Amino acid sequence: MALIKSISGIRGTIGGKPGESLSPLDVVLYTSAFGRSIITSKNKKVVVGRDGRISGPMIAQLVSQTLVSIGAEVIDLGLSTTPTVEFAVTAENAAGGIIITASHNPKEWNALKLLNEKGEFISAADGAKILADAEQGNLHFETVDNLGSITYNDSYIEKHIEAILQYELVNKKSIAEKKLKVVVDVINSTGAIFVPALLNKLGIPDTHIILLNGEVNGKFAHNPEPLPQHLGQLSAAVISHKADIGISVDPDVDRLVLVCEDGSMFGEEYTLVAVADYVLSKRKGNTVSNLSSSKALKDITEKHQGQYYPAAVGEVNVVAKMKEVNAVIGGEGNGGIIVPDFHYGRDALIGIALILSHLAESKKSLKQLRNSYPDYYISKNKIELNVGVDLQAVFNQLKTKYKSNPINTIDGLRIEFDNDWVHLRASNTEPIIRIYAESNFERTADNIANRLIKDIQEFC
Repeated sequence: MALIKSISGIRGTIGGKPGESLSPLDVVLYTSAFGRSIITSKNKKVVVGRDGRISGPMIAQLVSQTLVSIGAEVIDLGLSTTPTVEFAVTAENAAGGIIITASHNPKEWNALKLLNEKGEFISAADGAKILADAEQGNLHFETVDNLGSITYNDSYIEKHIEAILQYELVNKKSIAEKKLKVVVDVINSTGAIFVPALLNKLGIPDTHIILLNGEVNGKFAHNPEPLPQHLGQLSAAVISHKADIGISVDPDVDRLVLVCEDGSMFGEEYTLVAVADYVLSKRKGNTVSNLSSSKALKDITEKHQGQYYPAAVGEVNVVAKMKEVNAVIGGEGNGGIIVPDFHYGRDALIGIALILSHLAESKKSLKQLRNSYPDYYISKNKIELNVGVDLQAVFNQLKTKYKSNPINTIDGLRIEFDNDWVHLRASNTEPIIRIYAESNFERTADNIANRLIKDIQEFC
């Protein structure tokens, strides 16, 4: 059992003791603390939406009724996506929102992702206050005459998609003319509702869309994180259907990963690179990604005479840096695309529209498009954290060992090795240390990662 409280929200496994899992008591506790922190006498609106997880209906009812108990006016979107809830918060001029999703985690997990009035993830400072209020019992519930309400609103699938169609860089005409055949793995969640609807509106008929794992039941057909080792079915389907592109989204549709027409992986790191290349070809400016993302984004940004900036891992950190440097595009190397003048959140739906626009306008195949970018390899690894490990002490020992190398400590520890790098950090979403290393060569990246894994095990 696990309960993790971080800038990525309140995340835990279902079942077990309160305080040690995402129990009903924990849902009520943190929902009421968050709701009290955002609603005012002038604005009591809170948007709620969920992905297709098995535990989703239970958690959603707990969340909504808890918000009613503190006097909130709940706008319940029902089955939705993370970017759609973010979009709805601003469209409704709400005080904030809660997305019920554990994103890429397996089916036994769920989470509360917390949004401010801008439809953005709350800051670390706001999150710390909410946690303190919850844990200290600084809660207050309304009398019967002052209870809130629930309004059900299923219109935001159309509203979100219509806004994407109206976005100036989405070339619906070129996409329709390309007559693309698309295979989509929607992993038994709400992508099954939203992605085909978007593709239809972009001019791709149902006869050209092959949907994999399309039943919204939360019984994920494979590990829901869109990594190469989990996308074998998608790769095989792209080949067998002679499709132009394979698309994979995670359960809450904020990460986008592509498969080329020959079944090879486009690379989750290169989703952002390709979108940035397209956006920067239309408008000049800066880009941002996190410290664990490929340096290919920096190369593409400089090709377009822009400047690249790194940020700490976590959407809230990337968004803060994007605002600081006035970036025109940004995101994370896990397939997360943030288009700032659309909304400040990772959004696989706008990402799909921009990728297809790029593909249609380029007159290239997806494989040719991928081959036009710098070819780097990232070795992605993780180690489970033992209880009681002093991670900062381990990092301090690593800093001493590699003191002759350039080191960045804004988020965990990133060490440069000539043109290569390794980034080590505690995950915001799982009790693990992530170890990412990048090089021009797969073997070199793996060797760097393995070297640091051995160092960590030794220092632990």
